[in-house]
Amino acid sequence: MAKKRRPQTKAAAPQIKDGEIPVVGPREPCPCGSGRRYKACHGRSAAHAATELVQRPFEGLQGECDWVALRELVPAATVELKLKDGLPEGVPSVTLATVLPMAWPALRRDNGAVLLGLQNDTASGDLSRDLADTLRRALAVEPGTPVAAERAAADGPRLQDLLDPAAPFEPQVHSGFEFWVEDAENATGEVAASLERANAAAIPTARLDGLEGAYWCETPEKNHLRWVMAHPEEKLLDALARLHAAGTSSLGEGTRLVGSFRAHGLVVPVWDLPSGMGAADVAESAAAFGERLATALTTDTPLTPEERRARSGLTNRQVTLS
Repeated sequence: MAKKRRPQTKAAAPQIKDGEIPVVGPREPCPCGSGRRYKACHGRSAAHAATELVQRPFEGLQGECDWVALRELVPAATVELKLKDGLPEGVPSVTLATVLPMAWPALRRDNGAVLLGLQNDTASGDLSRDLADTLRRALAVEPGTPVAAERAAADGPRLQDLLDPAAPFEPQVHSGFEFWVEDAENATGEVAASLERANAAAIPTARLDGLEGAYWCETPEKNHLRWVMAHPEEKLLDALARLHAAGTSSLGEGTRLVGSFRAHGLVVPVWDLPSGMGAADVAESAAAFGERLATALTTDTPLTPEERRARSGLTNRQVTLS
């Protein structure tokens, strides 16, 4: 009769701290020793960290409203960026651009200057972190090199970590995309043809001086003013409803507040304007509306039935872009 063998016990798996766990294939055993696959163990939290949506990715940056406008509303614009630690050797400037040729995330020119594209798809739910990763890689590539899209590390820096918090954010809106090339006036061949096609698709847009986040645009049937605002959403909607119910939400004859949308955590009220009303024509009345809105934002009394109806009308027409 054979001897009964004692059951053999496995050696205890070494205990690894979370910060020491390497990334492995999703179907491989998790290095923590749990016996589960990586994707069902520590890989789950890593994926969550990489995809969790940051509602206001530009919060804390100078000109948050203009960041949102350039991301969602403005076809062609640039902004000179200042880095917290200064420019690296060989990089004369860093410029944010709404969009770059070939939809490149970033480009380092032959002279070493860096262009960072804003209107690109990103790999995670934190647009600020994705842009910061692209910027860091653009600062390090050889001159004359475009930067491809990549997934940023979940614990990598954000724009708020890289940019000078005291530097002003001053968008320059362009009528076309000549900023793509260094000598656009003398462009020929395919370069000139590409610029012509891109410029033909750009909607005429202008920023209202002195009003952060306020952008006029021209369309074939009517013009619009789209104004990105950083006020808390509920208070802003209440204030807009008060003004709308009082008949003071317009920007002059023939204009109308038609609703709003959300973008990157901020509310963007939209006005229809007559086709003949340009940016200069609406600037003064928009500034006056800003003063009326500031007063309405300080009011805490409950909304009247008429104001509640006005608020309901505004929210029923609200959509979310991001």
